[in-house]
Amino acid sequence: MDSIISNINKFFESRVRLGIMSVLTVQSKAEFNHLKEILNLTDGNLASHLRVLESRGYISVNKKFEGRKPKTNYFATNEGKNAFQEHLNALEELIKGQKF
Repeated sequence: MDSIISNINKFFESRVRLGIMSVLTVQSKAEFNHLKEILNLTDGNLASHLRVLESRGYISVNKKFEGRKPKTNYFATNEGKNAFQEHLNALEELIKGQKF
C-alpha cells in the first residue's frame, strides 16, 4: 500500500523550487531577474535551484543578448508542468484526507 505522501515530488519540496514552478506554470516564461525579484533571492541561490530543475528536465532556458546585455528566460517544460500538477494533486489529496 502506498503512503499518502508517496506522490509528493521531492524536487518540489524546496520552497524556492516550488516558487519557481508556480511562477513558470502561470506565466509562459520568466526572466532571471524577474524570478530573483519576485522570489526575493540572491543570484547564486536562484541559479542553483534553476540548475536542479533544468537537470531534471522540468524547465528549459533561453539565453540571448539584447545589445550588450544578457537576457535569460526560463520556461516550464511539458514534463515539468505535468510533474508539478501531479505534485499539487498529491498535496490536495493529503489535505482532503485529513479529518479535523
